[in-house]
Amino acid sequence: MSRATCLLLLALSPALATAAPADDGLPNEAKKLPFKDDARIEFVAGTSPEWKTLTAFWNETTEQATDPSTGQKVTKRLVKIRVPLGLSTAPAVPAENPMTVAKWELGKTLYFHKGLSTNGTRSCASCHDPARGWTDQAKTSSGINDQLGPINSPTVLNSAYNRFQFWNGRADSLENQAQGPVGNSLEMFGGGKGDAWEEAVERVKKDPALVKRFEQVFGHGPSRDAAAKAIAAYERTVLSGNSIYDRAEVNKRKRLSDDDTGKPDLIAEDVSKAIQSARAAKDKAAIRALGGNQPNDLDKTLGEQIASGRALFFGKARCSNCHVGDGFTDHGFHNLGVGAKDGKLPRGEFGRYDAQATGHKDAGMVGGHKTPGLRGLLDTAPYLHDGSETTLEGVIDFYDRGGNVNEFLSPKMRDADAEATYRKARAEGKNPPLPTGAMLDRAGNPVIPFQLKLKPEEKAALVMFLRALQGDPVDATVADEKWFPSAK
Repeated sequence: MSRATCLLLLALSPALATAAPADDGLPNEAKKLPFKDDARIEFVAGTSPEWKTLTAFWNETTEQATDPSTGQKVTKRLVKIRVPLGLSTAPAVPAENPMTVAKWELGKTLYFHKGLSTNGTRSCASCHDPARGWTDQAKTSSGINDQLGPINSPTVLNSAYNRFQFWNGRADSLENQAQGPVGNSLEMFGGGKGDAWEEAVERVKKDPALVKRFEQVFGHGPSRDAAAKAIAAYERTVLSGNSIYDRAEVNKRKRLSDDDTGKPDLIAEDVSKAIQSARAAKDKAAIRALGGNQPNDLDKTLGEQIASGRALFFGKARCSNCHVGDGFTDHGFHNLGVGAKDGKLPRGEFGRYDAQATGHKDAGMVGGHKTPGLRGLLDTAPYLHDGSETTLEGVIDFYDRGGNVNEFLSPKMRDADAEATYRKARAEGKNPPLPTGAMLDRAGNPVIPFQLKLKPEEKAALVMFLRALQGDPVDATVADEKWFPSAK
């Protein structure tokens, strides 16, 4: 073909000039696992009648299916994931990234694979370690070449339910989140001549066994798109529930079904029964959540304290303004004043605002960071996006004072009535003093944090309620780096 003809073809079909390599996303079905061997994974949540019949987290069974290429009916292996108690819905799975056992195994391998980092020293698990609550339990994370990052590592635990990933929400899916660290110079990219992901893919291609597994799952060799999909598929199974609180809610529903005249709110007896059952079963995780082995005669007292903490959580303490639903998060972004000093918010703390695209920036998001879920807190300290609070007691004190004042403080952290009173007095020509801890914004409007004024016993009850949200450890089929169903 002449040079002129080539140029003409490129002019007529410009997409050809930018086409990806043949193994970078275009599947060859002949390379993939045969249909009969490509086992599906499906989630079964508590709303399904089948949920009660499943005996474990990872359940092996079979299904009848029709091979789309031959029309033949085959018996295939099927894995059913029993979603833990308290998580009432199954994680959403993108249509373009269906769950399969082979993909899950590949994703698990890549999650712990240090070859994705430039110098082979860091993996996803380095900052999201199953043994450390799927975090690194550091104030802020260390990346490649021991470089210290600016932010606390969020947990992967139940992240399948997150509407946004990262503290500033810059990724809207697990697939997008999985691509971030590999290209981040403070995390896994040590610098190179080309694109971080291109280099990572080339390193993976040097492992024939991994290349073969990519081909079996995706019908092509290693690629950024495929790696992100596989890692996300694995992370969707990092689930935890069945906390003392979840069990107490079951007791409450049973009590109400037995006696519809009973109190509809959770009561101490509902919690005490859950605690007593946990002790009888020698449930180490639940006992630890309650503070360790204690005399059984304290069960009633603990039940009362947790029930009181729940009432405060949904009432006076206003926690449920942001912490709602199964995961105890509104998936929103709020400025709590984390990082603010003397009423000033450093430019590096602008959070969600900086993650928004130019032309779509919302000044109301300045300093906004994602509302974290509240399950698994005992394993994910330190807390807040900068890791500045080391204990749950410290977090409660932070909220009790209304966070740290700054002109962008979230309306949910402010005393609207006090601010209205101040503005009214100013409009009447008076010069009222600002309350302690308040400030004026650049327009002269008051910013007055809402002080909860919790009593010591109320703070203690809130902490115990948060401890009661601690669920079972993530199942070993997921958390154990060495466990693979194909190796059983």
